[in-house]
Amino acid sequence: MTILASAWLIGPDPGGWTQAALAQHAPRVAISVSPVTQAEPASAKRLSIQIVPRSAIAANSFLRISGLPPTAALSDGHVIAPGAWAVPLAALPGLAVILPIGSDGQSDVAISLVSIDGTVLAEAKTVLIVASAAPPAGSAARLFSAPILSPGEEERVLGLHAKGEDQLSRGNIYAARKFFEKAAEAGLPKSALALAETYDPAGLAKLKTIGLQPDTEAARKWYERARELGAVEAAEKLRRLGAQ
Repeated sequence: MTILASAWLIGPDPGGWTQAALAQHAPRVAISVSPVTQAEPASAKRLSIQIVPRSAIAANSFLRISGLPPTAALSDGHVIAPGAWAVPLAALPGLAVILPIGSDGQSDVAISLVSIDGTVLAEAKTVLIVASAAPPAGSAARLFSAPILSPGEEERVLGLHAKGEDQLSRGNIYAARKFFEKAAEAGLPKSALALAETYDPAGLAKLKTIGLQPDTEAARKWYERARELGAVEAAEKLRRLGAQ
């Protein structure tokens, strides 16, 4: 605070470094959605999409949802291309995908938060699986699901995850782990996945950490938890981890 105050006393900031410093501390907006969305044909399935923190959402921004089955529709918004919709943020609490008969299959659905000038502010993905019956037990396609949280609890847990990502971006691995672990224990799949990656040798290599040793057993534990909560990518990470 002393440095910033001194900059204002000195005069104008031609380099813009004070604004950049403030921007680094601004909350980053994020989209949270279950990694897997399971539904049945001839049904309407709610899409539980959350944007946090709410204070960071730009005015007049909207969601762009693409990759939906061409025959599917959303309960609000309008079509902008085959399988793609623009959805107002006010519609999120009750947003559902409407699936006709014969729409069985799997789709990779991309969700983007877009500003009024077309800038993509945040992105997330969910795998939409439409099937009349659950996959056979024990098959590779077997799916689990995260517990259903109340709106207040979900917002709290998403806030913990966002804090974990913020600490991770600053290089504070231990602090990030604490936030991810709390959110994972509450049932957030992406937090369990993110936590596992902080122990995974491959994940640590991407973070370019120095002096922090990997822990494959801890990585395996949290990848297993992520898979149980529905994170489909956890299975591949477990296979890769087992080959090391």
